[in-house]
Amino acid sequence: MSAEAVQPPENPAADLTEEATRSSIREALDGLKYGARSALSPRVIQGAAVEIGWITTHLAMYPLGLVGGSRHQADRLNLAGLTPAQRGLLVGDVEAAGTPILLAHGIIDNHTVFALMRRQLLRRGFTRIHTFSYSPLTLDVRSTAERLGAEIEKICEETGSEQIHVVGHSLGGLIARYYVQRLGGDQRVHTCVTLGTPHQGTVAARLLPWPLVKQLRPDSDLMAELAEPAPGCRTRFVAFYSDVDQLIVPQRRARLSHPDLTARNIRVNGVGHLSLPFHGEVVHQITGVLSHLDEQDTVA
Repeated sequence: MSAEAVQPPENPAADLTEEATRSSIREALDGLKYGARSALSPRVIQGAAVEIGWITTHLAMYPLGLVGGSRHQADRLNLAGLTPAQRGLLVGDVEAAGTPILLAHGIIDNHTVFALMRRQLLRRGFTRIHTFSYSPLTLDVRSTAERLGAEIEKICEETGSEQIHVVGHSLGGLIARYYVQRLGGDQRVHTCVTLGTPHQGTVAARLLPWPLVKQLRPDSDLMAELAEPAPGCRTRFVAFYSDVDQLIVPQRRARLSHPDLTARNIRVNGVGHLSLPFHGEVVHQITGVLSHLDEQDTVA
């Protein structure tokens, strides 16, 4: 038999794997190219300047968050010493004012990212504010969502409240959504607010092999699970997404779109990913949403 007649065995599976890898890399690079092209616009440059300012402030505060979570509970039986805004919420809807709020930070962060938001919520008249912390070495959204659920049960038991609001930044929002949608958390969570959360995954996650980051890829098994039906889910969702988010690529993937979920998507212009919890208008809108328990938001 001649040398020309000997053919190496074909391996279709290997060819498909190689092609899928090349496709993933191309998609990630295309996303980065898109980000690079948009990075030179005046809106993005202004947002980056604000982002740098907030990052500097947050880095100074970050060590304070290493001691664990924080909570503030200020139950009141009278209106003495309250600002007009606080009195308005307590008089107008005492149930809304007393509904606990749990703040969940993003990856490699801690509760200090919510310093401004917590202060504004207190000024608005909310009386029970808690934070949920998890390790930057977390490897799985599902197990962390179970921990979140345990913390929510503890808060409800301590406060006597049957429901709670959750505000999650970035990964914190995805953890909260998984708890609500897949672990029966809609019985406890009245409103879930997310800030720059990769609800549809992010192409940028293809650039890192870390197990947790892999779950944030658009084609991950976690994203497929969250796309499954969720009939009867009672929690209302409000998803803030930025048109210049550096970590959610493309930015529209921070929108929450699911046929069984009641969700309102709010676009924020010129605000970076890390600045969302600090942004005055975002915080103002959140306090407004949480002040009205009976308001039903629709998809936007």
